Amino acid sequence: MSADHQTDYGRPLEIGRISAFNHSEFAQLLGMKITEAYDGYARVIMDCSGKNNPGSVVHGGAIFALADQAFGIAANSGAVTHVAVSSHIQYIAPATGSLVAIAHRVADNGRYSVFRVMVYEEERIIAEFDGVAIQISTPHQ
Repeated sequence: MSADHQTDYGRPLEIGRISAFNHSEFAQLLGMKITEAYDGYARVIMDCSGKNNPGSVVHGGAIFALADQAFGIAANSGAVTHVAVSSHIQYIAPATGSLVAIAHRVADNGRYSVFRVMVYEEERIIAEFDGVAIQISTPHQ
């Protein structure tokens, strides 16, 4: 993590939100872990052992959950609280190993924000997720 991101991540609000996401029951159930986060950005990893479908590839629900987790963290690592309004995922390739989801805010009009999440297995793109979030709180002072 670069030094400028450590400053944002180090504020008590962000530390609390990151910890809440990392320690949520669902994140723990699926083995998801945040490796980097700041306002509008998140990187989340997941070991996919035990998450295969009958075709011996990672279940689409596990991939979606990882992308959604990164989306939620990127939308809520700043001073404003957001909730999801909609999301869409495109599965591009099957996966068999550990995954990383990288979320970026790509648009923001002050009330709605749009996020793009790319899910990778090493360098290979597994899925592309788009999410829209709405602001439900004002910035904290």
